[in-house]
Amino acid sequence: MESADAAMGPASFLSEFYTSFWWVPAAVLAAALAIKVPTIIRLWKDPLLRAVGGLLLLACAVFVFVAPSTIVWVNRVTGVPNISAPWVYSLLTAFCGSCLVLIIAWRDGLSERSAPTRRATRWVVFAYGSVIVALWVLFALADVPVERTRDLDTYYANTPFMREEILLYLVAHTTAVLITSKLIWNWIRTGGFDAWLRWGLRFLGVGYALNLAFDAAKLTAVTARWTGNDLDWLSLDVAPALACLSAVSIAVGFILPHAGQYLRERWRIRLAHRRLRPLYRLTRTVNGSGVPFVLRASPELRLTRRETFIRDVLLPLARRTDERLGERSYVAALGLGFPPARAKALASAVVILDAVDAGPRADGGDGTHDPDTTDLLREIGALSRALRHPEVLREIRARAAAPEDTVAVTE
Repeated sequence: MESADAAMGPASFLSEFYTSFWWVPAAVLAAALAIKVPTIIRLWKDPLLRAVGGLLLLACAVFVFVAPSTIVWVNRVTGVPNISAPWVYSLLTAFCGSCLVLIIAWRDGLSERSAPTRRATRWVVFAYGSVIVALWVLFALADVPVERTRDLDTYYANTPFMREEILLYLVAHTTAVLITSKLIWNWIRTGGFDAWLRWGLRFLGVGYALNLAFDAAKLTAVTARWTGNDLDWLSLDVAPALACLSAVSIAVGFILPHAGQYLRERWRIRLAHRRLRPLYRLTRTVNGSGVPFVLRASPELRLTRRETFIRDVLLPLARRTDERLGERSYVAALGLGFPPARAKALASAVVILDAVDAGPRADGGDGTHDPDTTDLLREIGALSRALRHPEVLREIRARAAAPEDTVAVTE
């Protein structure tokens, strides 16, 4: 007996954790919903986003109303013992329907929904809506006077009509989760996703797999009651723990792609802003001042302002560059082994530095033409990176200033 108690220890611990901290998966799901809400509102016509929002909202509601304290409160407010059962079952069934609607919307993506897709969506809504109606009818027919906050599934497993209700919600849940889980793992195997989305799908796959384990635990416990055995610990201890882990995994699966893409975009913008620093410092010396500081400027705005400032200063500066020096610098950079794109950026940096050193009276070489500044103004990132290597620029400038025959011999 002691060994059995010891073996049951981890499951009992997780069950007690769920009883006291049921709000943890609810909070994680609520966070996922909060992250998605702005996008859902902005793109309300997108069926995929609506399905994701509905699924997260229902999953969060399930964990709120399945908490023992909430169950007692609902029963007391309504004055009907165990009325929380059909209510929670209905929320869970609606969650199942949302899973299938999400799969249908996800399969079609952002394209216009076809007639078969609309029919499939209506079928899911009708089927799972009918299950919810049946749950309430069966509860009305059942005799369940004793309030059970945690073990209702097994306590009333042999009660007429309540037995059918419990089986109905478990079969509906298992069916939806099986379809959803299978399709998610099929998508993972097909590949073609970025890293954040791929990891998000993996967390979703694990979450729905844990949902299947939840159903297996519940069905095993209920079946054991039908056969006169007692495996209530599967429903009482293991199933709630699996539900918690599943909810957290599913929430992370929805959060991760959004958060990852957001952080990647923020990092890209900040990196681009930092890479422009050498060129920004150079143009500040030419202009005499920099971009005015704005306390609440977003990273995107700061990058745009820096790019605009640099181009505004470069435009008149580039028009007085020495094109012959640029051509010789490009040849010199190629002679040093740099690839063409890198050599072009290094040559541009040499002629810009030359124009800065020459000052506003520089005539751009022979003063008979207006240099094409299109490429220079477009490739300011490469130009700024070239300025980070002054020793290379000095060597290229020295080679470009040498007589042509000397350059040829060196090459």
